[in-house]
Amino acid sequence: MPKQEQPEDLMNKIVSLCKRRGFVFPGSEIYGGLANTWDYGPLGSQLKKNIKDSWWKTFVERRQDIVGIDSSILMNPRVWEASGHVETFNDPLVEDKITHKRFRADHLIQEMTGENVDGKSLEELAAIIEAKSLKSPDGNALTPPRQFSGMFETTAGAAGEGDQVIYLRPETAQAIFVNFKNVLDTTRIRLPFGIAQIGKAFRNEITPGNFTFRTLEFEQMEIEYFLEEQDWQAQFETWADTIENWGKQIGIDIAHVHRLEVAKDALAHYSKRTVDFEFDFPFGTKELWGLAYRTDFDLTNHQNHSKQKLEYTDPDEQSKKVVPHVIEPSLGVDRTLLALLTSAYTEEEVPDSKGGTDTRVVMKFVPALAPYQVAVLPLSKKDQLIEPAQKLVDQLLPMARVEFDASGSIGKRYRRQDEIGTPFCVTVDFETLEDKAVTVRDRDTMQQTRVPIVELTAYLAQRLAA
Repeated sequence: MPKQEQPEDLMNKIVSLCKRRGFVFPGSEIYGGLANTWDYGPLGSQLKKNIKDSWWKTFVERRQDIVGIDSSILMNPRVWEASGHVETFNDPLVEDKITHKRFRADHLIQEMTGENVDGKSLEELAAIIEAKSLKSPDGNALTPPRQFSGMFETTAGAAGEGDQVIYLRPETAQAIFVNFKNVLDTTRIRLPFGIAQIGKAFRNEITPGNFTFRTLEFEQMEIEYFLEEQDWQAQFETWADTIENWGKQIGIDIAHVHRLEVAKDALAHYSKRTVDFEFDFPFGTKELWGLAYRTDFDLTNHQNHSKQKLEYTDPDEQSKKVVPHVIEPSLGVDRTLLALLTSAYTEEEVPDSKGGTDTRVVMKFVPALAPYQVAVLPLSKKDQLIEPAQKLVDQLLPMARVEFDASGSIGKRYRRQDEIGTPFCVTVDFETLEDKAVTVRDRDTMQQTRVPIVELTAYLAQRLAA
């Protein structure tokens, strides 16, 4: 039976497994690291790619109403003036007067008092801190709240006087709005339609943390779905269900996903309605994905600032021109991967060789998402088994992600494949030389089935597609 874990223990075990098995490494580790930066190892990078591939296939390749783009990270700074980020993309910061650790004032107040202070001014936050005599987590006095820009600045041009200040984009959405006219001019797409993008974004977070949950650099999967204003409510509900269905499809435990209607006074400056999809992470229930109704805010602002028409002309009624409204499903790759790790992590009590029990750690990824889908394991390192095992790898590579593993006892190799989430292990033994068959072990049931080599590809293909 699966073993129940305390949240803190579970998070520690996931972080340890990620480092030990090559999912996630601390960034710049040999130089002491850089706080809240992470590098994805061989298994993590493949898992991350699988998530993005599934999202792109589901929402772009398999739909005729959505097209994709891939835009620059660096954009004209006027983009961020028009979008409102230069003016509004700020967070309230307080600092421990002794340790100089920094905290988001609104988050700190909410954690310490349970009071929701979203939308409060700096003066109001300062008054709450003073009235309740709030201290830092280390018990020290705090500085008064001040604004802290969430955007990373850099410069373009040769170093020296007059360099242009530009920003690392804090979201991928604006590139979609800026390219709205280009997409209309080069496709025959009609309302309602979407433009999708997967890309990096950067936020100068005050208090990043919780492993890969909140980092300085992250990746987003976003769609801006353009429609006429009267259609937004029905489409909003449809998109809410669509997001959850995709999450379930890739292996997110939907029982731990909750919809939170964001209060009107806590909405982002561009939003008329937002639903956050929260997930029960080991460190608490936090935002996983977002769904926002952005009205026509972005296209109208960019139209006004750029002096370029960003209208949609109805092909059947040329006189009908509208600035479309927008629904935005926004999903973070890194948070999705962390939710997937949490959903997949399982501990089971299994019999050991001495008549007792042992704990088996299994990452129960759905087969399509698993970094490796099949492991080929020769029972020994003798040449007469290595050669047919290598031939099996060549046979299976066109239809699956395959790992060859010949090191250690077969039991230890099974356990390693369980920990990295490989759905099927194929063992080549000395009987294989006689009966031309192999043993296929199922990760989840641990059942072993003898399968003729000539039937192996079809046997695995059927199960990997399930």
